[in-house]
Amino acid sequence: MTRSNATRTAVATLVAGTFLSVSACGVSGGAADVRQGEKTGEVAGEITFRTLQLKPKFTAYVQGVIDAFEKKYPGAKVRWEDVPGDGYNEKLVADAQAGALPDVVNLSTDSFQLLGDRGLLADVAGLDPQVAGEYVPGAWEQFKLPGKGDGVYAYPWYVTPEILTYNKELFEKSGLDPAQPPTSVEQFFDYADKIAAVSGGRYSAFMADPKGRLPGDWQKMGVPILNEAQDRFVFDTPKAVEWVQRMKDLYAKGAMPKESLLKSDDINQLYGGGKLVFGPGSPGFVKDIKQNAPQIYAGTQVAGAVTGKLGHIGIYAQSLGIKKDTKHLDAATEFAKWVTNGPNQVEFSKNATIYPSNARGLADPRFADRGDGKDAETVARAVGAEQLASAALDANTPVQWTNQVGDAVVREMQKAIQGEQDPQTAVRKAQEEANQLLAKSARK
Repeated sequence: MTRSNATRTAVATLVAGTFLSVSACGVSGGAADVRQGEKTGEVAGEITFRTLQLKPKFTAYVQGVIDAFEKKYPGAKVRWEDVPGDGYNEKLVADAQAGALPDVVNLSTDSFQLLGDRGLLADVAGLDPQVAGEYVPGAWEQFKLPGKGDGVYAYPWYVTPEILTYNKELFEKSGLDPAQPPTSVEQFFDYADKIAAVSGGRYSAFMADPKGRLPGDWQKMGVPILNEAQDRFVFDTPKAVEWVQRMKDLYAKGAMPKESLLKSDDINQLYGGGKLVFGPGSPGFVKDIKQNAPQIYAGTQVAGAVTGKLGHIGIYAQSLGIKKDTKHLDAATEFAKWVTNGPNQVEFSKNATIYPSNARGLADPRFADRGDGKDAETVARAVGAEQLASAALDANTPVQWTNQVGDAVVREMQKAIQGEQDPQTAVRKAQEEANQLLAKSARK
């Protein structure tokens, strides 16, 4: 029901490392002084295009996009390099230090922040002001940087929205109406309570997975995560304590698999085996269940994600950044726009369970078609597109909530959910530790 780790990283293979950890590696402080290249009006020259773990599955698609671009612009040449996910951020740091960043580079949220904060990416909004209208607003806004005004430092590429998936048969067995899925975190917990009371331990409602649920659940409950200045965590509130108490009570009642408090990597197996009511909130999951558990798939229902007080989902897009001092700025920017245009993104979506960040692409009839309303994968595609149309950044995990912060908060939540400390103490200690980490990162 929340974004969860599965949904947030479904837009790409997980990139090892985090913004906070790689920042310790350091990129020369002089990076912010890099001069931006200038456009000449000629789309020509050889540029390097780096992607993240797309070969060999998507080789034909990507090469086709490159070939079509080079045909349109005979004076341009694109050299494509694809690298593994492991150590991707560390490689970016090394390349930045050596002055060897690619001209066009595939960036995740963390790697965008890493390069953007150090002034290594071109302001694409400044270079091409009218291009903003080509993208879904939530996706375009994601690539602004704090303190840098209206600048946008990457072109949004592909995205994956959050949805709600659930087992219709188990829903009905629990006395719940499949046509009335939960819309708030509190209602979701109420449903889980009913499921636990009826299941007799034969199945669970959802995975505990506090790392995947936070801070998303808190945001949907109206809990402020940061202060107005964005420099301190302030989530120690009665609502956050209420969340911990509800999780603790539900865990004790068997609403979640006991092992899911510490790990959630077996969620597909549990849902596919009919042991879990709510599945992961990712359209890609629906496709996996269709392939691996067809009987469960036939009874899988899809609805809009739980959004609570926010009323909309967040948006997590892969992006294409432009090396600020590229020698071929025209070719780099035109190629990035080419890759992220509507037709090319729609074609990509036919090869993978992703969605266009391009507004024209998202408006393609493919994303509005629900078929007869009975096939979960088709419905999921349409529901996901509807969710993206209103997505906004206030539902995103703040960049200050690094993996280290998340781990520190989760440790305290796990103790409370298992009854090792009271919820109020857990939230207070979690905020203290999170602020210590935030202060430490600010000093680096």
